[in-house]
Amino acid sequence: RTTMKSLRFISAEAFVSNAEFARKSLGAVAHDLYPLLFKASYLLEQGEVIHDLVENWPLFDFDMGKLLGATLDYQEDLSHRTCSVCLESCLTGLRDYVLNQSSPYMKKLKVVDLTGIKDVEVQFCKCKKTMGRWARTQLLSKLCSELLVCLQQAQCTPGTFEISINVLIDLFVTERNYELVVQALLKKCSCPLKICCVAFRSDNLALQKFFYIIKLTDPSLLRKLEVVHNVHLEMEHLEILFNSIHFPLLMSLTLPARTFNVRRFTATDEQMLCNIGEKMGEMMQLTELSVSFSILTGRIQKLLSPLKTPLKMLDVSNCSLNHADMAYLANSFHANHLEALDLSGHDIPELYPSTFFKLLSHCSSVLRSLTLEDCNIQDTHVNMLILGLSPCQKLQEFKFIGNPLSSQALKHLFTFLCELPMLKNVEFPVPRDCYPIGITYPVDDASLCRFDHQKYERVAEELNLILLQANREDVQASTPLFGSYDAAVQETNNELGAYLIKSFKETLEKFTTSFNKMN
Repeated sequence: RTTMKSLRFISAEAFVSNAEFARKSLGAVAHDLYPLLFKASYLLEQGEVIHDLVENWPLFDFDMGKLLGATLDYQEDLSHRTCSVCLESCLTGLRDYVLNQSSPYMKKLKVVDLTGIKDVEVQFCKCKKTMGRWARTQLLSKLCSELLVCLQQAQCTPGTFEISINVLIDLFVTERNYELVVQALLKKCSCPLKICCVAFRSDNLALQKFFYIIKLTDPSLLRKLEVVHNVHLEMEHLEILFNSIHFPLLMSLTLPARTFNVRRFTATDEQMLCNIGEKMGEMMQLTELSVSFSILTGRIQKLLSPLKTPLKMLDVSNCSLNHADMAYLANSFHANHLEALDLSGHDIPELYPSTFFKLLSHCSSVLRSLTLEDCNIQDTHVNMLILGLSPCQKLQEFKFIGNPLSSQALKHLFTFLCELPMLKNVEFPVPRDCYPIGITYPVDDASLCRFDHQKYERVAEELNLILLQANREDVQASTPLFGSYDAAVQETNNELGAYLIKSFKETLEKFTTSFNKMN
């Protein structure tokens, strides 16, 4: 599919395609043409031109999401292109904007917004080298430190020290870039580029370091907080966090696995859970909550009922919910607002079929994403599932891998899915009849890939044919055996792997020591 370009955009492409000429001629370009030239340069990956455009940016703001998004001149949205050449040129151009010796009175830039950049799995840039969220965090922090050194050493005009630019960014911090980011945040007052953290993600970080850096980010500005892999944040730590730091603008919260475990609860723990729920209600504006892989049996109401804003996204996958939890969700004020819901890891047909369908009917008018992985949905449940999904006319994404469905049942389900007008993405399971007879569900990791691959390919072709015959080429159907794409995990998987090996080694050493003591 080709996107139409205006004559203005075609002219801009022609202008920036000759980098040497474009860079020499920038001084004669009208200020209101800079955004047009920037998008054209980004599309053609003209790094040097991008650098010079940013270094001489004549406007008050520089918003990546708006600059790369759909415009009248060129409808295609380029904000999902995290091209390394383009982004590095952008950020170094920003540093050089500050150092550029032109009159400070010419410098109008006050806000740079990098939060509109979207990290996706498939990249269309020619260089094929991406700069993810972690690398953007790393580079911006490094440039802020370099800038301070340059300002101390160079003979800058007095006006340079008066430049103050707020740089809005989604920070991603791990053990590997922690020190660099901390230094940049500590020196924020002295640096012309002020890092303003709008969203914060932390993986592979000691708890003490997490508490320290989260205070440095200015939590009063934070809208999204993700504490995901290998940050050992348990319920008592969460209570301390919420008691000591306020997050008045926080709308989205993701907590690591096993933050809550009601199987170990004492009376003190029950009170602690109530306190956490009350704090989330009092000092946040939560609309998105992810507490996957915690054990919350019978406690969902305690956690969610104090919230004053209705949730639009809820991930309670693998949380061992019981009938009371599902009944609360179905009847709560959140139900009518849920746009994204993940109930994976619960035996829905066995435990609470009617309550689940009640919840589904309440959120059907707004639901965009539904995830029901490893929910024991079998062939006999497909007709009921179709009945429940029929009102969900805004559904864009349906993920149901790990369910014991036959290829025949999948064909029946796909025929129905073609009727959902907004549907764009389907993640379906390997059909049960592709696995050896006697396979048990959920399928363990060792058996996950032991299926008839040729038969699976034939079934996948038939399912895609159903979509094609219904003129639904816009629907992407796939079977990601090891889970959906996670840009953050993909970018830091080496560090994550090393951390897991280290943790395993330490556990093994402790076990060996204990065993030797016993002998």
